[in-house]
Amino acid sequence: MKNIAYIILFITQLVMAQSFDQGNALYKKGDYKGAAAQYEGILKEGKESAEVYFNLGNAYYKLNQVAPAVYYFEKALLLDPGNKDAQINLGFAQKMTIDDIKATPRVGFSKMIYNATGSYHYNTWGWIAVSFAFLCLALFIGYYFSGSTLLKRIFFVGMFVAAGLLVLSVISAIYVKSQKNRENYAVVFPEVVSVKAEPRENAQDAFILHSGTKVNVLQSEDNWDKIQLADEKIGWINKKDIKKIKEQL
Repeated sequence: MKNIAYIILFITQLVMAQSFDQGNALYKKGDYKGAAAQYEGILKEGKESAEVYFNLGNAYYKLNQVAPAVYYFEKALLLDPGNKDAQINLGFAQKMTIDDIKATPRVGFSKMIYNATGSYHYNTWGWIAVSFAFLCLALFIGYYFSGSTLLKRIFFVGMFVAAGLLVLSVISAIYVKSQKNRENYAVVFPEVVSVKAEPRENAQDAFILHSGTKVNVLQSEDNWDKIQLADEKIGWINKKDIKKIKEQL
């Protein structure tokens, strides 16, 4: 049975690779719609990767479809936060959006903490912590085997400095991860949509949003999601009008 499972897995991976290559070939020929269909087919089979999402974002960008372009670049960055190409292309796609929403600046202690930690993903902070852990070990070994009093002092002080930086790195990783866990971003897909003041169809319009705008989902109620914009405006939008980035296809 294991052999059969391995064979099926191998065939599936081969088919996925062929679909990916076919999508790339169509993209190079300028058939962006066909390329997108190939990449979408891979996702429908339950296979995802940063590369597939990135290429899909590129295909929709070429098709001037801003919402799926933004959405799939965001999906690529969800799997590969350090993908510089996806970050750059996401910036290009966001310039196609109509809504010009200015983020509310952080102030005070919150701004200081965010500026100190927010530049890196929590995975990056984790690797930094691991590096300081190895440095602590190396300094301890140096301290233990050193025959010079001066060197022992240097290794001892260095060990405590590295330990302090290790603790700060772990705290930074925990803080950044907690901030990320509070985020539940989604992308608006219709060309124009009315955001309501209350979660009902006949409620007063709070504001209007357009295709490709990124929102943060705060809570859900029946067929409605409570959303917040970067400028901290809040309203209710029908669930069918947005697509959450963290949800699997």
